[in-house]
Amino acid sequence: MQSFSDILRLTKIRLLQLHYEASCGHLGGNFSCIDALVTLYHRVMGPNDRFVLSKGHSAGALYATLWSLGLLSDADLQTFTRDNSLLPGHPSGSGIPGLMFSTGSLGHGPSLAAGLALAARHKGLNHEVFCLCSDGEWQEGSCWEALSFAIHHRLENLVLLIDQNGLQGFGRTSDVISCNDLSQRIAGFGTDVQKINGHDPDAIMKAIARPTTGAPRVLILDTVKGRGLHFEDTLESHYLPLSEVDYVAARSILEQEGTQ
Repeated sequence: MQSFSDILRLTKIRLLQLHYEASCGHLGGNFSCIDALVTLYHRVMGPNDRFVLSKGHSAGALYATLWSLGLLSDADLQTFTRDNSLLPGHPSGSGIPGLMFSTGSLGHGPSLAAGLALAARHKGLNHEVFCLCSDGEWQEGSCWEALSFAIHHRLENLVLLIDQNGLQGFGRTSDVISCNDLSQRIAGFGTDVQKINGHDPDAIMKAIARPTTGAPRVLILDTVKGRGLHFEDTLESHYLPLSEVDYVAARSILEQEGTQ
Protein backbone atom coordinates (compact mmCIF):
# COMPACT_ATOMS: atom_id res chain seq x y z
CA MET A 1 0.00 0.00 0.00
CA GLN A 2 1.35 3.41 -0.99
CA SER A 3 2.08 5.97 1.70
CA PHE A 4 0.48 9.38 1.47
CA SER A 5 3.85 10.99 0.72
CA ASP A 6 4.31 8.60 -2.22
CA ILE A 7 0.83 9.40 -3.51
CA LEU A 8 1.54 13.11 -3.29
CA ARG A 9 4.90 12.80 -5.05
CA LEU A 10 3.51 10.66 -7.86
CA THR A 11 0.56 13.03 -8.32
CA LYS A 12 2.94 15.97 -8.68
CA ILE A 13 4.95 14.08 -11.28
CA ARG A 14 1.77 13.24 -13.20
CA LEU A 15 0.66 16.88 -13.02
CA LEU A 16 4.01 18.00 -14.40
CA GLN A 17 3.78 15.47 -17.23
CA LEU A 18 0.17 16.45 -17.92
CA HIS A 19 1.03 20.10 -18.54
CA TYR A 20 4.25 19.37 -20.40
CA GLU A 21 2.62 17.00 -22.88
CA ALA A 22 -0.23 19.46 -23.45
CA SER A 23 2.19 22.41 -23.73
CA CYS A 24 -0.15 24.15 -21.32
CA GLY A 25 0.52 27.12 -19.05
CA HIS A 26 -0.86 27.90 -15.58
CA LEU A 27 1.47 25.32 -14.06
CA GLY A 28 2.53 27.70 -11.27
CA GLY A 29 -0.96 28.00 -9.80
CA ASN A 30 -1.43 24.26 -10.09
CA PHE A 31 1.71 23.54 -8.09
CA SER A 32 0.78 26.06 -5.40
CA CYS A 33 -2.46 24.17 -4.65
CA ILE A 34 -1.68 20.53 -5.42
CA ASP A 35 -0.69 19.76 -1.80
CA ALA A 36 -4.05 21.05 -0.58
CA LEU A 37 -6.05 19.19 -3.22
CA VAL A 38 -4.40 15.82 -2.62
CA THR A 39 -4.78 16.31 1.13
CA LEU A 40 -8.48 17.12 0.78
CA TYR A 41 -9.29 14.19 -1.47
CA HIS A 42 -7.16 11.56 0.25
CA ARG A 43 -7.26 12.54 3.91
CA VAL A 44 -10.17 14.91 4.60
CA MET A 45 -13.23 14.61 2.40
CA GLY A 46 -15.81 11.91 2.93
CA PRO A 47 -17.90 10.33 0.16
CA ASN A 48 -20.76 12.77 0.70
CA ASP A 49 -18.70 15.95 0.93
CA ARG A 50 -18.70 18.45 -1.93
CA PHE A 51 -15.82 20.29 -3.61
CA VAL A 52 -15.83 23.42 -5.77
CA LEU A 53 -12.70 24.49 -7.65
CA SER A 54 -13.21 28.22 -7.89
CA LYS A 55 -9.73 28.81 -9.36
CA GLY A 56 -10.58 26.91 -12.51
CA HIS A 57 -7.19 27.54 -14.13
CA SER A 58 -5.84 24.89 -11.72
CA ALA A 59 -7.90 22.21 -13.43
CA GLY A 60 -4.75 20.17 -14.04
CA ALA A 61 -4.20 19.76 -10.30
CA LEU A 62 -7.79 18.56 -9.91
CA TYR A 63 -7.45 16.08 -12.78
CA ALA A 64 -4.15 14.72 -11.44
CA THR A 65 -5.74 14.31 -8.01
CA LEU A 66 -8.70 12.43 -9.47
CA TRP A 67 -6.19 10.27 -11.37
CA SER A 68 -4.44 9.48 -8.08
CA LEU A 69 -7.76 8.11 -6.81
CA GLY A 70 -8.29 5.99 -9.92
CA LEU A 71 -11.24 8.15 -11.02
CA LEU A 72 -9.48 9.28 -14.20
CA SER A 73 -7.22 7.12 -16.35
CA ASP A 74 -3.95 7.89 -18.11
CA ALA A 75 -5.90 7.72 -21.35
CA ASP A 76 -8.23 10.43 -20.03
CA LEU A 77 -5.31 12.65 -19.02
CA GLN A 78 -3.68 12.29 -22.43
CA THR A 79 -6.61 14.22 -23.93
CA PHE A 80 -6.11 17.23 -21.60
CA THR A 81 -6.93 20.53 -23.43
CA ARG A 82 -7.24 18.74 -26.77
CA ASP A 83 -10.21 18.86 -29.13
CA ASN A 84 -13.28 16.98 -27.87
CA SER A 85 -11.60 16.26 -24.53
CA LEU A 86 -13.58 15.66 -21.37
CA LEU A 87 -10.76 17.52 -19.59
CA PRO A 88 -10.57 21.12 -20.80
CA GLY A 89 -8.13 23.69 -19.45
CA HIS A 90 -10.86 24.96 -17.15
CA PRO A 91 -13.16 22.27 -15.70
CA SER A 92 -16.53 21.92 -17.40
CA GLY A 93 -18.83 19.25 -18.75
CA SER A 94 -20.27 16.04 -17.37
CA GLY A 95 -17.31 13.70 -17.71
CA ILE A 96 -15.28 14.89 -14.70
CA PRO A 97 -16.02 12.84 -11.56
CA GLY A 98 -17.64 14.93 -8.85
CA LEU A 99 -17.67 18.15 -10.86
CA MET A 100 -20.76 20.18 -10.00
CA PHE A 101 -20.05 23.47 -11.76
CA SER A 102 -18.02 24.78 -14.66
CA THR A 103 -15.47 27.25 -13.33
CA GLY A 104 -12.81 29.46 -14.80
CA SER A 105 -14.39 32.88 -14.72
CA LEU A 106 -13.07 33.74 -11.28
CA GLY A 107 -15.06 34.93 -8.27
CA HIS A 108 -18.05 32.59 -8.48
CA GLY A 109 -16.92 29.57 -6.48
CA PRO A 110 -17.58 30.98 -2.99
CA SER A 111 -21.18 31.81 -3.91
CA LEU A 112 -21.78 28.37 -5.39
CA ALA A 113 -20.23 26.67 -2.37
CA ALA A 114 -22.24 28.78 0.07
CA GLY A 115 -25.42 27.81 -1.75
CA LEU A 116 -24.50 24.13 -1.50
CA ALA A 117 -23.79 24.48 2.21
CA LEU A 118 -27.12 26.19 2.89
CA ALA A 119 -28.98 23.60 0.83
CA ALA A 120 -27.32 20.81 2.81
CA ARG A 121 -28.54 22.36 6.04
CA HIS A 122 -32.10 22.71 4.78
CA LYS A 123 -32.07 19.08 3.65
CA GLY A 124 -30.62 17.88 6.94
CA LEU A 125 -27.56 16.47 5.20
CA ASN A 126 -24.46 15.96 7.29
CA HIS A 127 -21.69 16.84 4.87
CA GLU A 128 -19.20 19.62 4.35
CA VAL A 129 -18.54 21.82 1.34
CA PHE A 130 -14.98 22.78 0.41
CA CYS A 131 -14.10 25.56 -2.01
CA LEU A 132 -10.59 26.32 -3.27
CA CYS A 133 -10.01 29.89 -4.43
CA SER A 134 -7.10 31.95 -5.68
CA ASP A 135 -6.01 35.04 -3.77
CA GLY A 136 -6.34 37.21 -6.88
CA GLU A 137 -10.03 36.43 -7.29
CA TRP A 138 -10.72 37.98 -3.88
CA GLN A 139 -10.39 41.31 -5.63
CA GLU A 140 -13.88 40.62 -6.94
CA GLY A 141 -16.90 41.83 -5.02
CA SER A 142 -18.79 38.58 -5.56
CA CYS A 143 -16.40 36.79 -3.17
CA TRP A 144 -17.06 39.27 -0.38
CA GLU A 145 -20.81 39.09 -0.95
CA ALA A 146 -20.63 35.31 -0.67
CA LEU A 147 -18.59 35.59 2.54
CA SER A 148 -21.16 37.97 4.06
CA PHE A 149 -23.95 35.58 3.08
CA ALA A 150 -22.14 32.58 4.57
CA ILE A 151 -21.42 34.39 7.84
CA HIS A 152 -24.99 35.65 8.13
CA HIS A 153 -26.32 32.13 7.74
CA ARG A 154 -23.64 30.69 10.03
CA LEU A 155 -22.61 28.08 7.50
CA GLU A 156 -20.21 26.13 9.67
CA ASN A 157 -20.32 23.29 7.14
CA LEU A 158 -18.48 25.53 4.62
CA VAL A 159 -14.67 25.62 4.34
CA LEU A 160 -13.06 28.19 2.05
CA LEU A 161 -9.42 27.57 1.18
CA ILE A 162 -7.57 30.50 -0.39
CA ASP A 163 -4.37 29.71 -2.26
CA GLN A 164 -2.37 32.80 -1.30
CA ASN A 165 0.65 32.58 -3.59
CA GLY A 166 0.88 36.36 -4.01
CA LEU A 167 0.88 36.38 -7.81
CA GLN A 168 -1.83 36.91 -10.41
CA GLY A 169 -2.09 37.53 -14.12
CA PHE A 170 -0.59 41.03 -14.11
CA GLY A 171 1.89 40.82 -11.26
CA ARG A 172 2.02 40.53 -7.49
CA THR A 173 -1.19 41.09 -5.58
CA SER A 174 0.63 43.65 -3.45
CA ASP A 175 1.32 45.70 -6.59
CA VAL A 176 -2.06 45.20 -8.25
CA ILE A 177 -4.30 45.97 -5.29
CA SER A 178 -1.97 46.67 -2.33
CA CYS A 179 -2.69 43.37 -0.60
CA ASN A 180 -0.30 40.56 0.22
CA ASP A 181 -2.26 38.93 3.05
CA LEU A 182 -6.03 38.51 3.14
CA SER A 183 -6.15 37.30 6.75
CA GLN A 184 -7.00 40.58 8.48
CA ARG A 185 -9.46 41.71 5.83
CA ILE A 186 -11.43 38.48 6.06
CA ALA A 187 -11.21 38.32 9.86
CA GLY A 188 -12.82 41.76 9.91
CA PHE A 189 -16.01 40.18 8.60
CA GLY A 190 -16.29 38.14 11.79
CA THR A 191 -15.43 34.63 10.72
CA ASP A 192 -12.89 31.99 11.70
CA VAL A 193 -9.65 32.61 9.78
CA GLN A 194 -6.52 30.49 9.99
CA LYS A 195 -3.30 31.21 8.13
CA ILE A 196 -1.20 28.10 7.55
CA ASN A 197 1.55 26.63 5.39
CA GLY A 198 -0.37 25.52 2.30
CA HIS A 199 2.32 23.00 1.41
CA ASP A 200 2.02 21.15 4.74
CA PRO A 201 -0.66 18.42 4.60
CA ASP A 202 -0.66 17.94 8.37
CA ALA A 203 -1.21 21.67 8.97
CA ILE A 204 -4.10 21.66 6.49
CA MET A 205 -5.75 18.69 8.19
CA LYS A 206 -5.30 20.19 11.65
CA ALA A 207 -6.82 23.51 10.58
CA ILE A 208 -9.86 21.86 9.02
CA ALA A 209 -10.39 19.63 12.05
CA ARG A 210 -10.39 22.53 14.52
CA PRO A 211 -13.82 22.88 16.18
CA THR A 212 -16.08 25.33 14.41
CA THR A 213 -17.27 28.56 15.99
CA GLY A 214 -20.66 28.69 14.32
CA ALA A 215 -19.28 30.36 11.21
CA PRO A 216 -17.68 29.28 7.95
CA ARG A 217 -14.00 28.45 8.21
CA VAL A 218 -11.48 30.24 6.02
CA LEU A 219 -8.02 28.79 5.53
CA ILE A 220 -5.42 31.15 4.11
CA LEU A 221 -2.89 28.82 2.49
CA ASP A 222 0.51 30.48 2.35
CA THR A 223 1.99 28.99 -0.82
CA VAL A 224 4.63 29.53 -3.48
CA LYS A 225 3.59 29.75 -7.09
CA GLY A 226 5.30 27.05 -9.12
CA ARG A 227 6.81 25.54 -5.99
CA GLY A 228 9.74 23.29 -6.83
CA LEU A 229 9.91 24.36 -10.48
CA HIS A 230 12.60 26.39 -12.28
CA PHE A 231 10.37 29.47 -12.35
CA GLU A 232 9.21 29.26 -8.73
CA ASP A 233 7.58 32.45 -7.39
CA THR A 234 7.70 34.25 -10.73
CA LEU A 235 5.01 35.63 -13.00
CA GLU A 236 6.27 33.38 -15.80
CA SER A 237 4.88 30.37 -13.95
CA HIS A 238 1.39 31.81 -14.39
CA TYR A 239 1.51 31.58 -18.17
CA LEU A 240 4.44 29.73 -19.69
CA PRO A 241 4.52 26.03 -20.61
CA LEU A 242 7.59 23.90 -19.84
CA SER A 243 10.49 23.39 -22.22
CA GLU A 244 11.88 19.88 -22.51
CA VAL A 245 14.99 20.84 -20.53
CA ASP A 246 12.94 22.34 -17.71
CA TYR A 247 10.57 19.35 -17.69
CA VAL A 248 13.38 16.84 -17.35
CA ALA A 249 15.03 18.87 -14.59
CA ALA A 250 11.79 19.37 -12.64
CA ARG A 251 10.80 15.73 -12.98
CA SER A 252 14.18 14.63 -11.66
CA ILE A 253 13.72 16.79 -8.57
CA LEU A 254 10.20 15.49 -7.94
CA GLU A 255 11.28 11.88 -8.35
CA GLN A 256 13.85 12.37 -5.60
CA GLU A 257 11.39 13.86 -3.10
CA GLY A 258 10.92 11.64 -0.08
CA THR A 259 13.37 9.00 -1.33
CA GLN A 260 16.46 10.20 0.53
